[in-house]
Amino acid sequence: MSTDPMKLPDPPMPYYTLTIYNLDLFEKSKFKDYDSLLESRLASCQARANHLASILENGNAISANGTLVRPQGEHESKGAREKVPVTTSTHFIGQYVASFTIGTEQVKSYLVIDTGSDLVWWQCGPCYKNGCYKQKNNPLYVSTNSKTYRKLDCLVESRNCEITNKVYECSPYGNTCIYDYKYVGGPRTRGWIAHDVVTFVLDQKQVSIVFGCGKDQMHGEPFSAQFSGIAGMGRRVMGGGNSLPSQFEADIISMCLPGALSTKGSTLSFHKTPFKKTTSATLLQDFRFPSFYFVNLYEVFINDREVPMFQSLSRNFGNYTTRGSSIVDTGTFITRFPQDFYTVFSYTFRLQVRGIPMIDVPPGSVHDTCYKVNTTGPDPHFPVVKLYFGSQNPNNLLLLTQQRVMQYINGVFCLAFLPWDQTVALIGSNQLQGIGLTFDTAANTLSFDVDACN
Repeated sequence: MSTDPMKLPDPPMPYYTLTIYNLDLFEKSKFKDYDSLLESRLASCQARANHLASILENGNAISANGTLVRPQGEHESKGAREKVPVTTSTHFIGQYVASFTIGTEQVKSYLVIDTGSDLVWWQCGPCYKNGCYKQKNNPLYVSTNSKTYRKLDCLVESRNCEITNKVYECSPYGNTCIYDYKYVGGPRTRGWIAHDVVTFVLDQKQVSIVFGCGKDQMHGEPFSAQFSGIAGMGRRVMGGGNSLPSQFEADIISMCLPGALSTKGSTLSFHKTPFKKTTSATLLQDFRFPSFYFVNLYEVFINDREVPMFQSLSRNFGNYTTRGSSIVDTGTFITRFPQDFYTVFSYTFRLQVRGIPMIDVPPGSVHDTCYKVNTTGPDPHFPVVKLYFGSQNPNNLLLLTQQRVMQYINGVFCLAFLPWDQTVALIGSNQLQGIGLTFDTAANTLSFDVDACN
């Protein structure tokens, strides 16, 4: 059974706090069982990896005039060569949705949160002819019904129309800032940039934000009808930027990612955190990719066996080079390592497994390390994975156990890590679910409060 999103509790939230849900909660009824749902998520995760690989390889380069050039997705990168199964729906942009209250009519809208982008957009009626898909869970926002809506004048507010070159353009007709964003894989949104308010219903406080008024989302692969748009949660840019952290001028973002089977919402907060900041990684900034959250993965252990680092995980950040460069991305489901590192990682893991038979993986499976366990016996105990950030210090240790290490699918347990062709690691939501996350771009830390919100 699927949960009706219209009946989900939307508790009043304090200023700068939103409710977030796992998108799987809305879509369970589309699948015959949890295994088929998980297979779809794995396929979507591959598409997400393709999307990020294209960005890493083709752009977010800084042009000569200092503006940011974001790739439009027309070119396939080497990291995007893996095909996405045709059965997947196009949800690779993210796996979590936040509940927003928009405009003077306070339209409740679910927007996917995406820590890898800086554009906030939602479907915006009146749409172009046949331009908007039918939303399943909430009514269409109609700009003419909101008294606080207004188009952005790109001559007066040029900063908000120049942040991402090739995405935004100032039209000579009416000084309208138009945008056209095509995601790798085919989905596309077109419209113009505008202003409206978001209301935090506990105290009825409002914040005006800049957003993409999406007039046409039908000239490309379809978006999911389960959400109205996408909220870019990319790293805050001082003095500008259109991501939510930039617009809210928030150095601190805290969130807890609900698990796939969770029927409860969690919270996404700006400016403050309820979580402990005992275990932290250093946030690194790559100005070629200003939206991404890079961290300094230093060492990886399986039980007490160290996995040696490779040159593939070293990255130049301008005036210094660090090993173990990793991107934390909530839109990615499975954590990925560069191919050479993953080969040794998975081999070391297999050596550490005791008393559980490894099985041959069926052809076409994304996994390569799976085990058959007697379901009537005691719970299996697989090796733990230790991620150290910056140094081998207990205060920098993220300890991953059981469901954050293994996935149970089609009756077997499989290692919940995958390889890819990039020179950075990609830390995904399967490893982060149930952990209180605090992104602090003023202190340049990402903190982990394990099991703070299970």
